[in-house]
Amino acid sequence: MRAVIQRVARASVTVDTKVVGEIGPGLLVLLGVGHDDGRAEAKALVDKMLGLRIFPDGEQKMNRSVVDIGGSVLVVSQFTLLADVRKGRRPSFTRAAAPEQAAALVDEVVALIAAEEVRVATGSFGAMMDVELLNAGPVTIVIDVIAGRVQ
Repeated sequence: MRAVIQRVARASVTVDTKVVGEIGPGLLVLLGVGHDDGRAEAKALVDKMLGLRIFPDGEQKMNRSVVDIGGSVLVVSQFTLLADVRKGRRPSFTRAAAPEQAAALVDEVVALIAAEEVRVATGSFGAMMDVELLNAGPVTIVIDVIAGRVQ
């Protein structure tokens, strides 16, 4: 499982001119699910993500988490994060999970975030989405979870 996490002032996802998910201050999470991923990877990712101290405190030091600031999370499925570009010029996506497995694990990540009483919004799985964000910082973190452990 791979996540690109961006600290945002706001973010939204639009499908066919309709906003399907939006947040104010918080995290935009672009999420790629691999065929070897399961609940353990989802749990490890959510635990790490919600605890990341990447928001400023009163002294403008990155000391607060999205939970600490009462922020939100926007989760957008993005299988292209698992692209293999080692050969040729056309990316291979063989490491990405099948759509049914990926959709279930994206839903699991969303449920785990919601269970922590953090407001969570989503894109539309499998749709062509327009993602708009105002990156605050900018702060962008990449998290890989393999065999239930953050790498």
